[in-house]
Amino acid sequence: MPASPDEPRLTSWPLLESTPRGHFKVFDVREDLRQSPTTGRAHTFYVIESSDWVNIVPLTPDGRIVFVKQVRHATDEVTLEIPGGMVDAGEDPAKAARREMQEETGYDSAQIIPLGAVAPNPAILNNRCHTYLALEAHPVGPPQLDGAEEIQLTHVDPAEVPGLILSGGITHSLVVAAFYLFDQWHRAQGRPPSS
Repeated sequence: MPASPDEPRLTSWPLLESTPRGHFKVFDVREDLRQSPTTGRAHTFYVIESSDWVNIVPLTPDGRIVFVKQVRHATDEVTLEIPGGMVDAGEDPAKAARREMQEETGYDSAQIIPLGAVAPNPAILNNRCHTYLALEAHPVGPPQLDGAEEIQLTHVDPAEVPGLILSGGITHSLVVAAFYLFDQWHRAQGRPPSS
């Protein structure tokens, strides 16, 4: 939303100092000291540095979405999600999304369509989550899970997704964002996904 002419324009705060504070396998933490351009006062902010993330909506030839159920240890819950994960250093996000789909579900697709990207939490995270759609997704082999993953597959009609979100059946915020992008893609094609 553009600022009105009488409002001061927000600008980035000058970085005075940046100090690494820890490395934790899948992310780093740094402490930034930034100066307010309005007051001149310095404030400390903590930033979680992470590689970009991806998720992908695998749509089968019969129009169903391949979901994964898995245990999320931070919340100690079984969640209903779409395949996703981290982008490796130097990896193209679309290739990472396809790789994650193959690893977690055993499905593949030759038609990977970008739907958009979001900032997962710009208050503390410096990365993006890229969402893709896989058309004509089909099984090509068994999932290739690492030792720390246990996943079950399920297929869901796209028309059921809004109800799953509203009822709390889908709670992962990046999956909710992915389905907003999926809905927008469908509307751009001339029809909503539930039609």
